[in-house]
Amino acid sequence: MNYIAIPLSIFFIFVAPLWLFLYYRSQKQTSKGLSAADLERLQSLVKRTEELQHRIVSLEGILDKEAPKWRDK
Repeated sequence: MNYIAIPLSIFFIFVAPLWLFLYYRSQKQTSKGLSAADLERLQSLVKRTEELQHRIVSLEGILDKEAPKWRDK
């Protein structure tokens, strides 16, 4: 029984407090929401996505005029 008590003591003295500290710190950071840099990046990605959607619609329109049966392939 003594051979289990020493590793458990070390775990509860050193590892468990550090683990709990890091866990609750990460929970606090996620509850804060997005940082300014994250929000800016997200907005730029949304803008890029809208531009790409517009391009796809334009390309589909061109393909519909040039090769009407392209969707059947």
